Amino acid sequence: MFAGLAANVMFGLLRTSVLIAAVAAAPVAGYDVPAVVAYVWLGQGLMAFVQLWGDTRLTERIRTGDVVVDLHRPWHLQTALFAEDLGRAGFSAFLRFAPPLVIGSLIYPFRWPEAAVWPLFLLSSALALVVSFGLRFLLNATTFWLLDSRGVITLYVVAVSVLCGLAVPLDFFPEWFQDLLWATPFPALIQAPIDVYLDRRPQWTVLGYQAFWAVAVYAAGHVVLGRAVRKVAVQGG
Repeated sequence: MFAGLAANVMFGLLRTSVLIAAVAAAPVAGYDVPAVVAYVWLGQGLMAFVQLWGDTRLTERIRTGDVVVDLHRPWHLQTALFAEDLGRAGFSAFLRFAPPLVIGSLIYPFRWPEAAVWPLFLLSSALALVVSFGLRFLLNATTFWLLDSRGVITLYVVAVSVLCGLAVPLDFFPEWFQDLLWATPFPALIQAPIDVYLDRRPQWTVLGYQAFWAVAVYAAGHVVLGRAVRKVAVQGG
């Protein structure tokens, strides 16, 4: 955990240096130095909170067959995994979100929002977590059919940092590509909470967009799990 925090801070310093160099002469796409610093350090904290990469818990349980035991327990597997993910995210909020934010704000000029923005940012972050869990659940659930989802998850890991706005702000891209990305759930993971924090878009519109994808991917996971359970039952699991 602390090694991850150290790496998180180190990459935050590197990304801050690069983006400050890009906007130092003049704002780019509305980002000045304090805004781009807030963008970087919020992103560094959020990527651990929403667990942007590396969730293979369900995949491993499917691969080892332990998922059969899970399916016989008196719970709904998707809800149980989500409850577990909530606990992990709460722990990350203290050790992987707050420390990088404090460090970044002490070193660089930092954009702080008005007090009324904080509740909206917390709501946006919670919705980002639901969308992230839903996408990770769907990726892991492909193991029911593929038997090995490492290729699917690796492809997702490679693409998601760009598609969600972690690598650079989505506003840096051409307008047509921005429109394409905002038609997908990926900006809901990182860019949307940051936009709510920086008040770059109508905040309730962003929250509505996140709520739509949160319901959509969670419901899709419920349907996929139902079909997977039927497949396991047919195969004698």
